[in-house]
Formats: sequence, C-alpha cells, structure tokens
Amino acid sequence: MFSFRTTPIEEQLDRGLLQGRVGCFCTQNCFDTSTGKYLYDIFRERGNLVKVFQPEGTELTPGTNHIEFSQEELEGLDALVVEIQDVGTRYFNFTRDVMRLLSTRARMEEGPSIYIVDHFNPAGRSVEGTIPAIEADIWTPKVAHRHGLTLGELCNLYVSEIDAKFPLHVISAAASRSSMEIMPWTIAPSSDLPGLFSAYMYSGGGLWNNTTVTPAIGTARPYEYLGAPWLSPSTVAAPPCPEGVIMRPCSFTPSAGRYLGERCQGYQIILRPDARYHSLLHTLELMRYFAEHYSQFEMLPQLHVKVADPVISEYLKGGITFDIVQEHVKAEEQKWIRKAKRFILYDDAPVRIK
Repeated sequence: MFSFRTTPIEEQLDRGLLQGRVGCFCTQNCFDTSTGKYLYDIFRERGNLVKVFQPEGTELTPGTNHIEFSQEELEGLDALVVEIQDVGTRYFNFTRDVMRLLSTRARMEEGPSIYIVDHFNPAGRSVEGTIPAIEADIWTPKVAHRHGLTLGELCNLYVSEIDAKFPLHVISAAASRSSMEIMPWTIAPSSDLPGLFSAYMYSGGGLWNNTTVTPAIGTARPYEYLGAPWLSPSTVAAPPCPEGVIMRPCSFTPSAGRYLGERCQGYQIILRPDARYHSLLHTLELMRYFAEHYSQFEMLPQLHVKVADPVISEYLKGGITFDIVQEHVKAEEQKWIRKAKRFILYDDAPVRIK
C-alpha cells in the first residue's frame, strides 16, 4: 500500500502514529524551523517514542555517515518515520541506509508502516549518468548517478522494484514550512556535504573516494577541491575544463580521510554563474588526465563497482575515446528519465543537462 500525503507528519491521524510504538530514522535534517523541534520530539511529547536511529558521533565529524540498525530493533514497532536530506546521487550513504531499511522491512512478515518525510533535492531535477548495468552494491538503488528525484520518489521506485508489500507513506516536501523558510542545504546533509555546491559536485566527486586522489574530505570545501601530495599543477599540461568552469590550482591539508595531515596540491573547481555543470563527465575526463600524467594515480577496484557501467569503465581504462562515452551517457540519461517519470510525485520532472 502506497500513499502520498500533503499535510505534515504531526497532523497525520494514523493509529500507529498517534497511539502505537514509533521509531524515528533520521539525521540532523529532521529539524523543523517553524517549531524549533526535531522530528522525534513529536512522538516523545506524545509518549510513544520507542527508538531513534541516527548517525553516531557529532553531525559534522567525517566518518560517521551511516545509520546503523538491525531487524530485531524494528520488530515490535507500529510505525517508523524516516527523515533525512538526500543529496541527489545514488551512492549517498544515508540514502543507501534507507534502501537497506526498506529491504529489511520487506523481508519481515510483520513490522512497522514506513513514513518518509520528504525533502526537496538540493541538486535539483538535473540528471547525470547511467543506470547500473552490472550488479553493484545491493543497497544502491538502480537509478542514474545523479537521479533528479527526492527521497520519497526514490523509496517509491525502490519498493516497486523489490515488490515489497508493506505500507509506505510519503509526506510531501511541500507540507513542511521548513522547506519554504530554508534551502535544502542550509543544514548540512552529512559531514562531507556541507554546503551549496557540494551536491552539484558529488555525482562525479564522490568517485574520487575510490582513487588515490582525495576530494578534500576533512576540509571545509569537499568535492569542490581535489588533490594529492604528489600532484604538481605547475609542471604538467592544464587539466580538462568544460565551458563555464575554472580550474584553480590550489593546496589544502585534510584533517580526515586519505592524506590526513599531509599537504596536498590540486585544483578548486569553480563554477561560473551560468555554468551547466556535468560533474560525472568532467570527473571521468579528469581521471583519464591524471592516469596519463601521474604514475601515482590509481583507480581502486571499488571504483568500477560504484560506476557500475562497462562503457564508462572501458573509457577510464583508456580503451575508448571521450566522445563515445559522452554519447553513451546521453542515451542512458534519456532512458533513465523515461523510467523516472513513473515515480515522480511533484509537478516538475527530471531533465538532462544540455
């Protein structure tokens, strides 16, 4: 059973929410600016909050970007309310946690109804990349790299694909006053996606985590910066730079992750105001560039699992030219948009970056 609801979660009259045993599966983005309270405060004040599932550690500490749970912890709940801020890319950790949650619930004979408190996508409706063509991580939804959907729409799609029968209810992103008062990136979705440009960079930038170049995790501007101790921007040819983009040579010292405490040389990706930036394609070009110019650059095996596309992998290995992968990505984006239209819940629809 699926429903799409246009009134806030606190106004829902379902018996499970009013009188049942309630769990909340959430991040710091479940804060309501109109009341000054978090999602779980609603049920704590009602006296029926049983469990809060949230990331361990402080909200801006790198390395804490998962929500842990077990099937046993879900048993006995009547309702589980989910509120995270998705960032528009299929390998975002918290989104994968939600997909794992849905899959776990689907295997239970009895369990809670699931309520998704939806948020607008900070990366917008733009689409990048391909649907996985090989078996990837089982918790990663089969959507384009940058999918252009909201979390509620993703859950609608995922539950359909796994043929789950449990009750799923999506609370419209437009039902919350918070969505009108603050932009979706105002509260950082996770410790490594802290600001406005992070979500636009992540569809490609997230792939650097599976190479020997760091996307500046452990700095104030992850995914806008990238580099390594062995990069030397002043001694090699300029890197690929799409129209509307500036590649500024720079340095930084990460306080977490790869190259912790080491001085890195690299680039800041600066977008001009009118740029139509395709982060995935630019990242693929940059990876080929680094492979051709630096012997220290490596693509780790997990990169190809995350990419989940043989044509893209062949390009990264040097087997085909960029124009071939560009046309392949274009065709796959069109295919994904046709599929996505079946699951959208709002008036606008995903679009290609042209």
